This record gives sequence, structure tokens and C-alpha cells, in this order.
Amino acid sequence: MDESRLAEIEIKLSFNEDLLEALNHTVAQQQQRITDLEQLVRDLRLQLLRSLPPDSDAPAHEIPPHY
Repeated sequence: MDESRLAEIEIKLSFNEDLLEALNHTVAQQQQRITDLEQLVRDLRLQLLRSLPPDSDAPAHEIPPHY
């Protein structure tokens, strides 16, 4: 293998390592955002449940009379 071919492979390897590092960073950021959004959904669900009146006699999915 000649020197130019070896240099070309080393350059490609370096670019691939940089790309992999950037992708790993992006995935880590996205995972953190997903985790944050999941927590937000849990908090909002709890807030909604706490704001509903405690009407245990009414079915949770009752169809309104106009249907």
C-alpha cells in the first residue's frame, strides 16, 4: 500500500471519528430532551388529575348525551 493511499484512509478514518462523536453528542442531547419531556408529561398529567373534581360516581369515559 503506498503512502498516498494510507494517508487517504487515515483522513477518512479521522472524518468518521469526528462524525461518530458528533452523532453521539446529538443522540445524548435528544435522549435528555426525551427524558425532560416525559417528566413534563407526568407532571402535567398529575396536575390535570388534581384539578378534576372528585366525582367517583360518573364513568370516566361517558359519552355525552348529544351523541
